[in-house]
Amino acid sequence: MIFRFEQMIPLPMLEQDTSDSKVWEAEGLVLEQGKSYVVEAPSGRGKTSLLSVMYGIRTDYRGEVFLDNNKLKSFSWKDWSELRKNRLSMIFQGLELFDDLSTLENIQLKNRITGHVSTEKIEELAHALDMEPYLHRLAGILSFGQQQRVAIMRALAQPFDFLLADECFSHMDKENTLKAYALIQHECEIRKAGLVLTSLNETDLPGIDVSLKL
Repeated sequence: MIFRFEQMIPLPMLEQDTSDSKVWEAEGLVLEQGKSYVVEAPSGRGKTSLLSVMYGIRTDYRGEVFLDNNKLKSFSWKDWSELRKNRLSMIFQGLELFDDLSTLENIQLKNRITGHVSTEKIEELAHALDMEPYLHRLAGILSFGQQQRVAIMRALAQPFDFLLADECFSHMDKENTLKAYALIQHECEIRKAGLVLTSLNETDLPGIDVSLKL
C-alpha cells in the first residue's frame, strides 16, 4: 500500500502560509507501507486534515492523492468501507469512544465485524498498556489518557496495512507514551504495516523513518 500526494492541499489551508511545508503542495510525496512517519506541527497546521484525507473523511482539497495509483476521489463508499475494515485503521484525536460502553465493549465493536483478534489478544494488549483493571469499566469514567489507550487498543484490534494515529499520546505521561508507542511499533512490524503519527512537538521516539513538517 502506497499513498502518493501530488500538489495536494486542503482548501482551508490555502489561507495560510505553507511555503515551508514538506507536505502541502509537495510534488510526488510518497508514504510507503512498512515505514514509520511522524508529522510535526503546531495546532491549526492541518495534521488532522492530512489523516482525514488519507482515511477518506475529507475530500475538500486541491491536487490529487493516490492510493496504489488510484485516485482517492474515485473511490466509492463501498471501497472506503472495505479499506477501513481491512487495510486502514485510525486513532482519532477525538477518540470516538462510546462513553456508556466498557473498555472491552468499545474494543470489541469493530472486532466483531472482522473477527481479527481473540479476547485473549485484547487482554494482552490491555496488559501491555496497564489497562487490565479497566477492561470492564465504562469508558466515560476513565481519564482522557486512559481513554487514549482504549482508542489505541481498538485500532490495533483490527487488520491494517496503514495505521493513522492523530496525537494519540497527547494526554499521557512519558512512561505510558513509551509503552503505547512500543506496542504500536510492535504491531506495525509484525503486520509489515505503515504508521503515520502526528505530534504537536518534535518527538524523539525511536524507529521513525521520516519526519515531516507541516
